[in-house]
Amino acid sequence: MKLGIVGLPNVGKSTLFNSITKAGAESANYPFCTIDPNVGIVTVPDNRLNLLSDYYASKKIIPAAIEFVDIAGLVKGASKGEGLGNQFLATIREVDAIVHVVRCFEDTNIIHVDGSVNPLRDIETINLELIFSDLDVLERRYSKSVKNVKMDKSLTKEVELLKELKDHLESNNMARTLQVDDEEKVAILESLNLLTYKPTIFAANVKEDDLIDDGASNDFVKTVREFAANEGSEVFAICAQIEQEMAELDDDEKKMFLEDLGLSESGLEKLIRASYHLLGLISYLTAGPQETRAWTIKRGTKAPGAAGKIHSDFERGFIRAEVVNYKDLLSVESYAIAKEKAFVRVEGKEYVVQDGDVVLFRFNV
Repeated sequence: MKLGIVGLPNVGKSTLFNSITKAGAESANYPFCTIDPNVGIVTVPDNRLNLLSDYYASKKIIPAAIEFVDIAGLVKGASKGEGLGNQFLATIREVDAIVHVVRCFEDTNIIHVDGSVNPLRDIETINLELIFSDLDVLERRYSKSVKNVKMDKSLTKEVELLKELKDHLESNNMARTLQVDDEEKVAILESLNLLTYKPTIFAANVKEDDLIDDGASNDFVKTVREFAANEGSEVFAICAQIEQEMAELDDDEKKMFLEDLGLSESGLEKLIRASYHLLGLISYLTAGPQETRAWTIKRGTKAPGAAGKIHSDFERGFIRAEVVNYKDLLSVESYAIAKEKAFVRVEGKEYVVQDGDVVLFRFNV
C-alpha cells in the first residue's frame, strides 16, 4: 500500500511524516522546505505476528508494510506550476490513497500560508488544484476520444463518461463523488488514474488537549468530519507534535506515554486502521519455524488470488488451502491438535480469505 501525504505548507504535514516514518524529512516554519518527495516505509503493527512467532519459534517476523510519500506543500496555482508545481501532482498519481493533513489548531507562532486557520478553505484549495490537474488530463483524453468515436463506436461510452466527468469536475466536485452505475464506465473511470478519484483520509492535526476525545470538541474537526461524510472519506484526529515526541521512544516508553495521555493508540495506528478500512484491505497470515508473515489483500479475495500474493505459481497451480483462524490455532498446543479438533479446514478455489486466517497453500505446477 502506498499513501501520499498532502496539505498546504505549515499544516504539520512533514512533521507528521517524520514522526511516523522516522525518515528525517526536513521540517521548518516556512513553505516549501520539502524540496523532493520523501519516501518512508512503515511496518504495520500486528500483535498476531508476535503471538504466532512465539508459537512456532519462528526465525523471523515479516509484517505488512505501508509506503508513505511526503509531497511538498501545495499552494494555489500548483496545477499551473506555482510553488513546486506539477512534479508533485505527478507523484500523487502513483499512490493508492491520499492522506490530506488539515490544520485544526490555532497557534500565532506558526504561520498559516493564507493568514488564518480555516480547514474547509484549506481543503478546497488543495481539491481545486487536484481538479485542475485532472481536467488537463481529461481535456486531452476527451478530444482524442471524440475524434476517434466516429470510426470506432466502441468508444461511445467512454465519450459519454468523459463528458459527465468534465462537467462534474468543472462544478468543483471530486471524481470520486460521481455516481456511475454502468460497470463498463466504472472500469474506464478507474483506468484514468485521476487524482480526484483516489480515496482520501483527512488527518485533522490538533493540539494535545483535543486528542482525548478524538477531536470531538474541536469545531474545526467537526467541520472536516461533516465535509468528509458527504464524500465518503475517512477522518481521524492526530497531534503531529505528539507523534514527533513519540518517534524518539522505544515501544515500552511509547506505551507508557500513551497511557499518561489517556490514549489507547498512536496516530500511526489510527492512520493505518483508517487506510485499511478505506481501501477495503485485510491481512492473512502464514506461519512456521522459518518465518511468520502478514500478507495484505483486498477484502473478498478468494484463496487462489490470496495465494498469488506469495507467488504467481501458487495461484496458477492452486489445489487447496488449509485454513485455521489464528485464535483457534493459539488455543491448542500444536497444529496437529488443531487438525484433530477440526479447527483446520480444507478450502477450495471459491473460499474467500478472512482477516486473521492462518493459511497453508497446496499447489502444483
